[in-house]
Amino acid sequence: MNAEPSGAKGALPESTNHVIWDWNGTLLDDVGAVLEATTVAFRQAGIDVVVSGDTYRRSFTRPIRLFYERLLGRPIGHDEWLRLDHAFHLEYARLDDRCTLAAGAREVLDEIRELGWSQSVCSMLPEEYLLPAVERQGIAGLFVRIDGLRGAERGGAKLENLFAHLEHLGVAPSRTVMVGDTVDDAVAARGAGIACILLDSGAGLHDSESIRAAGVPVAAGVPEALALLRPGAASTGR
Repeated sequence: MNAEPSGAKGALPESTNHVIWDWNGTLLDDVGAVLEATTVAFRQAGIDVVVSGDTYRRSFTRPIRLFYERLLGRPIGHDEWLRLDHAFHLEYARLDDRCTLAAGAREVLDEIRELGWSQSVCSMLPEEYLLPAVERQGIAGLFVRIDGLRGAERGGAKLENLFAHLEHLGVAPSRTVMVGDTVDDAVAARGAGIACILLDSGAGLHDSESIRAAGVPVAAGVPEALALLRPGAASTGR
Protein backbone atom coordinates (compact mmCIF):
# COMPACT_ATOMS: atom_id res chain seq x y z
CA MET A 1 0.00 0.00 0.00
CA ASN A 2 1.48 3.34 -1.00
CA ALA A 3 1.00 6.71 0.60
CA GLU A 4 -1.66 8.79 -1.08
CA PRO A 5 -0.43 11.94 -2.82
CA SER A 6 -0.84 14.81 -0.42
CA GLY A 7 -2.75 16.83 -2.97
CA ALA A 8 -5.44 14.15 -3.15
CA LYS A 9 -7.01 14.95 0.22
CA GLY A 10 -6.46 17.75 2.67
CA ALA A 11 -3.71 20.31 2.46
CA LEU A 12 -0.23 19.83 3.88
CA PRO A 13 2.07 22.81 4.49
CA GLU A 14 4.57 23.57 1.77
CA SER A 15 7.09 24.20 4.52
CA THR A 16 6.56 22.06 7.63
CA ASN A 17 8.67 22.79 10.70
CA HIS A 18 6.85 20.91 13.49
CA VAL A 19 5.34 17.42 13.65
CA ILE A 20 2.93 16.34 16.39
CA TRP A 21 2.89 12.57 16.78
CA ASP A 22 0.15 10.43 18.22
CA TRP A 23 1.61 7.61 20.34
CA ASN A 24 -0.51 4.43 20.48
CA GLY A 25 -0.78 2.79 17.08
CA THR A 26 1.26 5.55 15.43
CA LEU A 27 4.77 5.63 16.87
CA LEU A 28 4.16 2.58 19.07
CA ASP A 29 3.11 -0.77 17.63
CA ASP A 30 0.79 -1.89 20.42
CA VAL A 31 -1.99 -3.75 18.59
CA GLY A 32 -1.54 -6.97 20.57
CA ALA A 33 -1.33 -5.18 23.92
CA VAL A 34 -4.54 -3.19 23.27
CA LEU A 35 -6.50 -6.29 22.28
CA GLU A 36 -5.24 -8.35 25.21
CA ALA A 37 -5.77 -5.55 27.75
CA THR A 38 -9.34 -4.97 26.53
CA THR A 39 -10.14 -8.68 26.74
CA VAL A 40 -8.61 -8.96 30.22
CA ALA A 41 -10.52 -5.91 31.47
CA PHE A 42 -13.78 -7.50 30.35
CA ARG A 43 -12.85 -10.86 31.87
CA GLN A 44 -12.04 -9.27 35.23
CA ALA A 45 -15.52 -7.74 35.16
CA GLY A 46 -17.07 -11.16 34.53
CA ILE A 47 -17.70 -10.46 30.84
CA ASP A 48 -16.71 -13.31 28.54
CA VAL A 49 -15.79 -11.44 25.36
CA VAL A 50 -12.58 -12.03 23.41
CA VAL A 51 -11.75 -8.88 21.46
CA SER A 52 -10.19 -9.60 18.07
CA GLY A 53 -8.75 -7.15 15.59
CA ASP A 54 -11.84 -7.48 13.41
CA THR A 55 -14.31 -6.84 16.22
CA TYR A 56 -12.23 -3.90 17.45
CA ARG A 57 -12.14 -2.29 13.99
CA ARG A 58 -15.87 -2.80 13.44
CA SER A 59 -16.84 -1.24 16.77
CA PHE A 60 -14.24 1.43 17.50
CA THR A 61 -15.41 4.96 18.21
CA ARG A 62 -14.92 7.68 20.76
CA PRO A 63 -15.80 8.16 23.54
CA ILE A 64 -14.36 4.80 24.57
CA ARG A 65 -17.36 4.15 26.79
CA LEU A 66 -19.55 4.08 23.67
CA PHE A 67 -16.98 1.79 22.01
CA TYR A 68 -17.32 -0.66 24.90
CA GLU A 69 -21.09 -0.49 24.63
CA ARG A 70 -20.82 -1.40 20.96
CA LEU A 71 -18.54 -4.33 21.78
CA LEU A 72 -20.91 -5.62 24.45
CA GLY A 73 -24.17 -4.76 22.72
CA ARG A 74 -25.62 -3.07 25.81
CA PRO A 75 -25.36 0.14 27.86
CA ILE A 76 -22.59 0.49 30.43
CA GLY A 77 -23.24 2.30 33.69
CA HIS A 78 -20.84 4.91 35.06
CA ASP A 79 -19.36 2.68 37.78
CA GLU A 80 -18.91 -0.23 35.38
CA TRP A 81 -17.20 2.07 32.87
CA LEU A 82 -14.77 3.30 35.51
CA ARG A 83 -13.91 -0.28 36.54
CA LEU A 84 -13.37 -1.37 32.94
CA ASP A 85 -11.23 1.65 32.13
CA HIS A 86 -9.10 1.21 35.26
CA ALA A 87 -8.62 -2.50 34.55
CA PHE A 88 -7.68 -1.80 30.93
CA HIS A 89 -4.97 0.69 31.84
CA LEU A 90 -3.49 -1.49 34.55
CA GLU A 91 -3.25 -4.43 32.17
CA TYR A 92 -2.01 -2.28 29.30
CA ALA A 93 0.76 -0.88 31.50
CA ARG A 94 1.81 -4.46 32.33
CA LEU A 95 1.99 -5.36 28.65
CA ASP A 96 3.49 -2.09 27.41
CA ASP A 97 7.10 -3.11 27.86
CA ARG A 98 6.59 -5.84 25.25
CA CYS A 99 5.68 -3.24 22.62
CA THR A 100 8.15 -1.87 20.11
CA LEU A 101 8.28 1.23 17.98
CA ALA A 102 6.46 1.06 14.66
CA ALA A 103 8.56 -0.02 11.69
CA GLY A 104 10.92 2.76 10.66
CA ALA A 105 9.77 5.11 13.42
CA ARG A 106 13.16 5.63 15.07
CA GLU A 107 14.83 6.34 11.75
CA VAL A 108 12.12 8.82 10.78
CA LEU A 109 12.32 10.64 14.11
CA ASP A 110 16.08 10.97 13.68
CA GLU A 111 15.67 12.19 10.11
CA ILE A 112 13.15 14.83 11.13
CA ARG A 113 15.58 16.09 13.75
CA GLU A 114 18.27 16.28 11.06
CA LEU A 115 15.90 18.35 8.91
CA GLY A 116 15.88 20.89 11.73
CA TRP A 117 12.19 20.48 12.54
CA SER A 118 10.84 20.14 16.06
CA GLN A 119 8.49 17.34 17.10
CA SER A 120 6.23 16.47 20.00
CA VAL A 121 3.79 13.82 21.23
CA CYS A 122 0.10 14.41 21.97
CA SER A 123 -1.62 11.27 23.20
CA MET A 124 -4.87 10.24 24.86
CA LEU A 125 -2.94 7.81 27.07
CA PRO A 126 -2.76 8.99 30.71
CA GLU A 127 0.60 10.61 31.36
CA GLU A 128 1.38 8.23 34.20
CA TYR A 129 1.66 5.52 31.53
CA LEU A 130 2.72 7.62 28.53
CA LEU A 131 5.85 9.25 29.92
CA PRO A 132 7.49 6.00 31.13
CA ALA A 133 6.54 4.31 27.84
CA VAL A 134 8.29 6.97 25.76
CA GLU A 135 11.32 6.81 28.05
CA ARG A 136 11.48 3.01 27.70
CA GLN A 137 11.77 3.36 23.94
CA GLY A 138 14.76 5.69 24.36
CA ILE A 139 13.31 8.54 22.30
CA ALA A 140 12.03 11.05 24.88
CA GLY A 141 14.89 13.41 24.11
CA LEU A 142 13.72 13.83 20.53
CA PHE A 143 10.54 15.68 21.56
CA VAL A 144 10.15 19.24 22.74
CA ARG A 145 6.96 18.29 24.58
CA ILE A 146 5.10 15.07 25.52
CA ASP A 147 1.47 15.43 26.58
CA GLY A 148 -1.00 12.77 27.66
CA LEU A 149 -4.13 12.90 29.77
CA ARG A 150 -3.72 14.49 33.20
CA GLY A 151 -7.25 14.66 34.59
CA ALA A 152 -9.63 11.97 35.71
CA GLU A 153 -11.59 11.99 32.44
CA ARG A 154 -10.75 9.08 30.14
CA GLY A 155 -11.58 7.99 26.64
CA GLY A 156 -12.98 11.21 25.19
CA ALA A 157 -12.19 13.14 22.02
CA LYS A 158 -8.72 14.53 21.38
CA LEU A 159 -9.53 18.11 20.37
CA GLU A 160 -9.30 19.71 23.81
CA ASN A 161 -5.99 17.99 24.51
CA LEU A 162 -4.61 19.07 21.15
CA PHE A 163 -5.64 22.69 21.74
CA ALA A 164 -3.78 22.68 25.06
CA HIS A 165 -0.76 20.99 23.45
CA LEU A 166 -0.54 23.64 20.73
CA GLU A 167 -0.92 26.45 23.24
CA HIS A 168 2.05 25.17 25.23
CA LEU A 169 4.13 24.63 22.09
CA GLY A 170 3.62 28.06 20.57
CA VAL A 171 4.32 26.73 17.06
CA ALA A 172 2.84 28.15 13.85
CA PRO A 173 -0.31 26.13 13.00
CA SER A 174 0.26 26.79 9.29
CA ARG A 175 3.58 24.92 9.48
CA THR A 176 2.50 22.12 11.81
CA VAL A 177 1.32 18.62 10.87
CA MET A 178 -0.19 15.99 13.14
CA VAL A 179 0.40 12.30 12.37
CA GLY A 180 -2.10 9.84 13.86
CA ASP A 181 -4.01 6.66 13.18
CA THR A 182 -7.67 7.41 13.99
CA VAL A 183 -10.43 9.52 12.51
CA ASP A 184 -10.49 11.34 15.86
CA ASP A 185 -6.93 12.51 15.18
CA ALA A 186 -8.07 14.03 11.89
CA VAL A 187 -11.12 15.63 13.51
CA ALA A 188 -8.96 17.11 16.28
CA ALA A 189 -6.39 18.46 13.82
CA ARG A 190 -9.08 20.05 11.69
CA GLY A 191 -10.67 21.64 14.75
CA ALA A 192 -7.30 22.99 15.89
CA GLY A 193 -6.51 24.40 12.45
CA ILE A 194 -3.54 22.19 11.60
CA ALA A 195 -2.86 19.65 8.86
CA CYS A 196 -2.98 15.91 9.47
CA ILE A 197 -1.71 12.64 8.00
CA LEU A 198 -3.33 9.37 9.05
CA LEU A 199 -1.55 6.02 9.02
CA ASP A 200 -3.25 2.91 7.69
CA SER A 201 -1.17 -0.20 7.21
CA GLY A 202 -4.26 -2.38 6.80
CA ALA A 203 -3.25 -4.33 9.90
CA GLY A 204 -4.05 -1.78 12.61
CA LEU A 205 -7.02 -1.39 14.91
CA HIS A 206 -8.99 1.17 12.93
CA ASP A 207 -11.29 0.80 9.95
CA SER A 208 -9.47 1.53 6.68
CA GLU A 209 -12.58 2.78 4.92
CA SER A 210 -13.28 5.33 7.64
CA ILE A 211 -9.67 6.48 7.70
CA ARG A 212 -9.59 6.99 3.96
CA ALA A 213 -12.86 8.92 4.11
CA ALA A 214 -11.52 11.34 6.74
CA GLY A 215 -10.45 13.92 4.17
CA VAL A 216 -6.71 13.92 4.94
CA PRO A 217 -3.67 12.30 3.31
CA VAL A 218 -3.17 8.64 4.26
CA ALA A 219 0.17 6.82 4.49
CA ALA A 220 0.90 3.14 4.91
CA GLY A 221 3.35 3.72 7.76
CA VAL A 222 5.67 6.20 9.44
CA PRO A 223 8.28 6.23 6.62
CA GLU A 224 5.53 6.88 4.06
CA ALA A 225 4.27 9.75 6.22
CA LEU A 226 7.74 11.30 6.11
CA ALA A 227 7.67 11.06 2.31
CA LEU A 228 4.57 13.28 2.36
CA LEU A 229 6.13 15.68 4.85
CA ARG A 230 9.36 16.24 2.97
CA PRO A 231 9.92 19.67 1.39
CA GLY A 232 8.32 19.75 -2.05
CA ALA A 233 6.01 16.78 -1.49
CA ALA A 234 2.93 18.98 -1.08
CA SER A 235 3.54 20.82 -4.33
CA THR A 236 4.74 17.90 -6.44
CA GLY A 237 2.10 15.40 -5.29
CA ARG A 238 4.73 12.85 -4.27
